Amino acid sequence: MARKNLLAGLLDEKLPAGNSAGAHQPTCPIQPIQGLQSSAFGPRGGAIGAVTRSIEQMKAHAVLDLAAEIIDASLIADRLADASDDHHLLVASIREHGQQVPILVRPHPSHEGRYQIAYGRRRLRALKELGRTVRAIVKPLSDEQLVVAQGQENSARTDLSFIEKALFAARLEESGFTRDTIMSALSVDKSGLSRLISSAVKIPSDIIEAIGPAPKAGRDRWIELSTRLDGAAPLERARKAAGGAHFSALSSDERFGKIFEAVAPKKPKTQRPTIWKSEDGLRVASIRDDAKAVTVTIDKTVAADFGAYLVETIPEIYAAFKRRADA
Repeated sequence: MARKNLLAGLLDEKLPAGNSAGAHQPTCPIQPIQGLQSSAFGPRGGAIGAVTRSIEQMKAHAVLDLAAEIIDASLIADRLADASDDHHLLVASIREHGQQVPILVRPHPSHEGRYQIAYGRRRLRALKELGRTVRAIVKPLSDEQLVVAQGQENSARTDLSFIEKALFAARLEESGFTRDTIMSALSVDKSGLSRLISSAVKIPSDIIEAIGPAPKAGRDRWIELSTRLDGAAPLERARKAAGGAHFSALSSDERFGKIFEAVAPKKPKTQRPTIWKSEDGLRVASIRDDAKAVTVTIDKTVAADFGAYLVETIPEIYAAFKRRADA
């Protein structure tokens, strides 16, 4: 029995420190593996059965070295593809120092011998490029536990941009996850989740894919973009901008700015002011008349004294106007 407890204690192994200040241990609870089969020694009962079950559970929760080729994508994509300098820096770091922080995977629910990633996609991509094995924590997670772990890890590390969180939330809802689960995954309240899903739904997916994550754009500008894209005309302008010759060469934030400006509301044309000249030809004043105001501007370099006189006599002028209106 003491041997059983010793093996069970190995399940609580602490993770090594990673090369990111945001690295932390996953928060998903460990669930027992269901339906263990009988071994060659008969039914798994008694002391031998307990030891065997503890060893299998320890393997299912250990940090293992796995071939990158047997690790599949998560249930729901949470990132937009974007070739950024960060990826090249990560590859260089792992090449020099090795993988410091394990990724989290679960045994694939429908393909024996394969695994499904919860988080650590960028580390996995870098390790694939380097041709190295992947250090991974293996845990038997439910679908809900998988997406919560995936979302909470990215939220804690502030890795996802606003639009990536919005797409992740919308995809989770489309896949049938409850809003309570999605709020837990993204650490947002009801109103925050509504803003995320609304933004992802209002902006067509081809425009989002063309822009990419745009991490510097921020929530307010993405929401403003979703408002500006209301209608066929702005959508056409956005797609035209995205199809430009040099658009793909821009950074993701620059692509956002390009489309954001392309669908900006057209400013009303300002009427050119009327220039009023004196009898001797001096350009004394400019008069601008629009829907909101009449503006008279006196050029002080030409008639400074007249400007002062005009201000002083406004009460008399207005009184004369009233007398004529009442006549």
